Amino acid sequence: MYTLTLMAQKGGTGKTTLAIHLAVAAEQAGRRAALVDLDPQASAAGWGDHRGSDRPAVAAVPAARLGDALAAARGHGADLAIIDTAPHSQSAALAAARAADLALLPLRPGVLDLRALGTTADICQLAGAAAAVVLNQAPPRGPLADQAAEAAAARLEVAPCRVGARVAFQHSLTRGLGVLEHEPRGQAAREIRALFEWAWARLAR
Repeated sequence: MYTLTLMAQKGGTGKTTLAIHLAVAAEQAGRRAALVDLDPQASAAGWGDHRGSDRPAVAAVPAARLGDALAAARGHGADLAIIDTAPHSQSAALAAARAADLALLPLRPGVLDLRALGTTADICQLAGAAAAVVLNQAPPRGPLADQAAEAAAARLEVAPCRVGARVAFQHSLTRGLGVLEHEPRGQAAREIRALFEWAWARLAR
C-alpha cells in the first residue's frame, strides 16, 4: 500500500478537495483507496457520509490514531491511503509526513500562499518525506500560475499537472461525488485524472 499525504499549513489551499477527488480517481483506475481524515472539521468524512458508499473508504481519526488507521486500511486491502491533514497543526502534519511515501503540497498562486509554503516544506524536510507542490485553483490565464511554479521550484519538485479553479469541484462534492463521476469528460476531471496518474507513477517508481 502506498500512502499519499495532502498537507499545507495555510488554510484554503484545497487539500480536502484534492484528497477526495484523488481518492475517487484511484477507485476509477481500479485501485482500492482509503481516505484518512485528520482534520478536526472532518469535511472529507462528511462527504463520505453524504456519499453513502464504502468506496473509497473514508475515516475520520485523530492524529494519534493515524498508524492504526493506516494498518486497518492495509489490512482491508487498500492499494492507496490518502491522508487529508489540518492546517495550523504542525504535530499532526509531521506525523502525516512521516507516514507518507509522497506528500503533495497544494499551492494557490499568490504571495501569501507562497510565503506559507516554506513552513510546510520544512515539516516535510524534518520528516524526511518526499514532497511535491501541486498548483491548485490556478487561474486559466495570466502569469500568476507560472510565477508561482517557478518560485516553488526553487525549493521543491513541482507536479507537471495543474488543477484549475472550477465550479465542477464544488458541484460534485455537493452530490457526494467526485468530478470523474459528476462530469467525467469535463476539464476538471481531466486535470484530476492527470494528477492521479502522475502521483501514482511517482509513488510506484
